[in-house]
Amino acid sequence: MSDHLATDEDGLIRLQKLLAQSGVASRRKCEELMLDGEVEVDGEIVTRLGTKVDPRVAVIRVSGQRLPPISDHVYLVLNKPRGVVSTMSDPEGRRTLTDVLAEARPDAPANERLFHVGRLDTDTSGLLLLTNDGDFANKMAHPSYEVDKTYVAEVDGLVSKETAEQLLAGVELDDGPVAVTRVRIIAATRAKSIVELVIHEGRNRIVRRLLDEIDHPVRKLTRTELGPIDLGQLKAGQLRELTLDELGALLDSVSM
Repeated sequence: MSDHLATDEDGLIRLQKLLAQSGVASRRKCEELMLDGEVEVDGEIVTRLGTKVDPRVAVIRVSGQRLPPISDHVYLVLNKPRGVVSTMSDPEGRRTLTDVLAEARPDAPANERLFHVGRLDTDTSGLLLLTNDGDFANKMAHPSYEVDKTYVAEVDGLVSKETAEQLLAGVELDDGPVAVTRVRIIAATRAKSIVELVIHEGRNRIVRRLLDEIDHPVRKLTRTELGPIDLGQLKAGQLRELTLDELGALLDSVSM
């Protein structure tokens, strides 16, 4: 969310003005939402028009959805291409996230320092978060806050309904058992299958190891969703900013 808001000398702004400038709705509609009890600030429903809030720290919800605080931080979704290392620099000279960002955001500030939230294997493509909010990056990477991750895998062999049930029941790996939350068989032939998996945890190469263990080695792997965020129509190497709804949901998921 942009920080270009006209606050008073105490750094406060009228709530309905903040909502309108944040793109929730028109000022009049925002006033109606307040009067209808749809707006909550720091856990309390606010119906008094003219109430002022600090846009940088107030936890605001509209009809239950979190509105992120005003911030100078950048939150980006990248479709990482295959072959790109999930680091900002690489001593071996391989193509990195910094290289992809330089192409996708040529006008970005020269001193901007972005962190990648989690990582994807070099040979895995798909959704990766980037931010300059270090607290957010650390919390998102912490095991206690792991969100569901959705992958589409092209694998060797015919994935059967029984195989899907085996994945849901749990598979024992060398570092402990793992189970998927959801499995969908998109296509299946004797030679190869395409499956969609939803998995909660983020152990190293967990999806590849899981599918190897059940004798369906991965040919191609893409992460398509992370919690409330969907890769959508982003092509490899493209990026976009998180929407307010996506950022609000992620902030809630890591208790920020």
